[in-house]
Order: sequence, then C-alpha cells, then structure tokens
Amino acid sequence: MTKGKQVLFGFHAVTVRLKSAPRSVLEVHVDASRRDQRMRQFVERAREAGVKLVDSDDERLAKLSGSQRHQGVAARVEALSISNSLDDTLDAVDGPALLLVLDGITDPHNLGACLRVADGAGAHAVIAPKDHAVGINATVAKVASGAADTVPYFMVTNLARTLNELKERDIRIIGTSDDAQRSLYDLDLTGPVALVLGAEGSGMRQLTGKTCDELVRLPMAGAVESLNVSVASGLCLYEAVRQRLKKS
Repeated sequence: MTKGKQVLFGFHAVTVRLKSAPRSVLEVHVDASRRDQRMRQFVERAREAGVKLVDSDDERLAKLSGSQRHQGVAARVEALSISNSLDDTLDAVDGPALLLVLDGITDPHNLGACLRVADGAGAHAVIAPKDHAVGINATVAKVASGAADTVPYFMVTNLARTLNELKERDIRIIGTSDDAQRSLYDLDLTGPVALVLGAEGSGMRQLTGKTCDELVRLPMAGAVESLNVSVASGLCLYEAVRQRLKKS
C-alpha cells in the first residue's frame, strides 16, 4: 500500500485517525458555525493531538470531502501503510487466518461497511481484484468509521491466482452462492479460511467460483432473495469467530 495524501471526513473517521496516528494528520478543517458539544469535544481532541485547525464553511468542506455528509469535519492526512504485502500480512498472522475476499464490489458504501465488519470480526485482511472493484477513497473511509486505517486492503491483479496462492498456504477458499447445496452453518470454519463474496445480484464471477474449494449458501427464509454484501460478510465472518471462540 503506497503512501500519499488523502482526505478523511466525518467525526468517526477523523477521530480514529487522531487517536491512532496523529502525526499523519496534516490539518483538520471544521465548520466554524458549529458550536455544539460534539464539535467542541472534537476540537479539543484535535488540539490535544497538536494538529493544525482550519475554520471552514459548508461549501469548502463539501468541496474538500467530495460529499455533503461531512458532518462539519474534514482532514487532510498522509495515507498509512498498514502492510507492504499480502504475504507479509499472512506471515505475521498468529493462529488460523481469517480473510474476506470481495469480488466485484464497486460501491464505496458497501466496501466501507465490509471493512468495518472485518475490523470488528478481527479479519486479518480484505482482498479484492484491481479491476471491477472500488479502492479506498474518502467515502469508503467515512463509512468504515476508522477501519480503513486498521484493516489491510489488498487489490490484486489476478484474483484467481491469488486464491490459488492462498491454497498453497493451506487456507481454504469458501465462496458464497445462492445455488450451493450446503449451508454456511454446515462447515467447520475454525481452520485458516478465506471467505469469498460477490456483488449483490451478480454474485462472484465464474472463474472465482471455480477456484473456490467449496461453495455455501446463506439460508434465506423470507421473500428476499439475497442480502447486502456487508451484511452477508458480517454473517460469514462472525460465524467463523463464533466457532473459534467455542473451540478455544
């Protein structure tokens, strides 16, 4: 993951960066017209972190963040290098690996929510193809509520080849498909696993599905045919967490 400049916006995303890596924060822009308690507390935290504060208006904040949902807060920051490579990340894993693979997720809100779920479940990394996928941007960072800074996100040139390389590390590749015979809850997820989910509606690409060791489905009892990918990611990751906690 290469370093560079980026913009974070929203109280959650900027506060997490102030706590985790204050030296990477170049400047914080705040809505000068807001004087409510939340803003006062935020400004005090920024001052304690020693960062430069800039009074701005709504128009400037919207232009800086590229969104009207900035909540009166935006920050220019240095991009963090969470890990140099997927191999380095996997080499550092203590215990069975837990990975989330997203095939064809182009909505930044979905990616942000998936990163937030991955952080909560303790996933070691999120993997996606460079093509047909969204990268980390300001919207992703805001929705992720800080998880974009804590969960390694790797965009790979050839997803099928990367999955085969994971197999060489004895990581099982478990894909989700509405047509699968077995349920997610029929599988033992206590060992090293990579859980693969595709875009809502279209699902995984055919080659990705063929590369999986096994396909499973999420039981759907109602009229809805599928779940949002972030919801499905949460169910899959936390089922693995549940099984591992029960085993320990």
